[in-house]
Amino acid sequence: MDDVKDLYDLGEIPPLGAVPKLMHAMPIRQERHGRPATAMQHETVPVPEVGPGEVLVYVMSAGVNYNGVWASLGKPLSPMKLHKQPYHIAGSDASGVVWKVGAGVVNWHPGDEVVVHCNQTCGQCHNCNGGEPMLCREQQIWGYETTHGSFAQFAKVQAQQLLPKPKHLTWGEAGCYTLVHATSWRMLYGHPPHTLKPAMNVLIWGASGGLGTMAIQICKAAGANAIAVVSSEEKGRYCMDLGAKAWLNRKDFDCWGVMPDPNDPEAYGGWVKRVRKFGKAIWDITGGVDVDIVFEHPGEQTFPVSAYVVRRGGMVVFCAGTTGYNLTFDARYVWMRQKRIQGSHFASKYEADQANHLVMDGKIGTGLSREFSFEETAVPHELMLDNRHPPGNMVINVNATAPGCHNLEESRAAQAR
Repeated sequence: MDDVKDLYDLGEIPPLGAVPKLMHAMPIRQERHGRPATAMQHETVPVPEVGPGEVLVYVMSAGVNYNGVWASLGKPLSPMKLHKQPYHIAGSDASGVVWKVGAGVVNWHPGDEVVVHCNQTCGQCHNCNGGEPMLCREQQIWGYETTHGSFAQFAKVQAQQLLPKPKHLTWGEAGCYTLVHATSWRMLYGHPPHTLKPAMNVLIWGASGGLGTMAIQICKAAGANAIAVVSSEEKGRYCMDLGAKAWLNRKDFDCWGVMPDPNDPEAYGGWVKRVRKFGKAIWDITGGVDVDIVFEHPGEQTFPVSAYVVRRGGMVVFCAGTTGYNLTFDARYVWMRQKRIQGSHFASKYEADQANHLVMDGKIGTGLSREFSFEETAVPHELMLDNRHPPGNMVINVNATAPGCHNLEESRAAQAR
């Protein structure tokens, strides 16, 4: 198109399919690694070219999660060391519009309104075709291990990353949930035989956060009992409103941190006593039985307790280590009681699609708590780093500069006003 501008303002919607040379983005550069307020800076960068099997998405809103914090800090590894590019655009969640498709893409067309899941794979190996795509040797997380995430006007994705946008959601609501929802879904359904069933008891750490809010709702939809662990009464009430059976304030207990040496009877014995106090609080909720599944992601500070309180033959499933990676636990309780320690990483396309249909059907809400402008991209990441973020999920409105719109037509109308 001859009339395409080189750069459009945020929220200025180009003609459908018209791709400018440049775009607004919030890249991280290796020399800026540190707190998000330092690392994430507004720049103008080239719009990425799409290749075979790829799609260019016009980003309306982009969800906030810990991937952006890790990418900013450059911990545990700088993303630039993974993809070898001079800058990194974070953002592993998005709602938007298909703007251009590469060769071989037949199921998606310019104008389709979508949400994006963050798993990329080769699509050709045995694991991708009939096996377990999350075990693909080329598996990577878009927006963390790839150059072009969602904190930009346009994002390059694999066509298989696209899912239909639930029509009843605004751009902001649609942009905030897919990563945490699909991750939670796989944690609870992706590791048979330890899959969620009615009447199961599930202990959920960080229950008022993005992962926790989705896990609570998944448990409720399955007829299982979510026991929320939070840090305040306000967050506890929030979890109850989502469908938790009960909540516990972790500040009422002092059994957190690296497990003491079992060869130190005094230190270890004192720790076990404190853990049993926490276990007794769980029993008061469950009627004297241990939980079937522990939904873990804090890691270092909570893992010893998780491995202790899960039932015989139960599972501790974890997807992160936000408080540290040095996970300790008493192995005797794990092998003798045949407990399962299971790592879990995002989700396959199939699992993401299953999870998305619960949202499309209105059975699970997105938990959107706060929206930010594009210029404020670093702000929610700062809040998350300091554990000061509100319950639920946060989102950055990129091209959705008129919050509240549900589709491209409404966004064009808002722009015209």
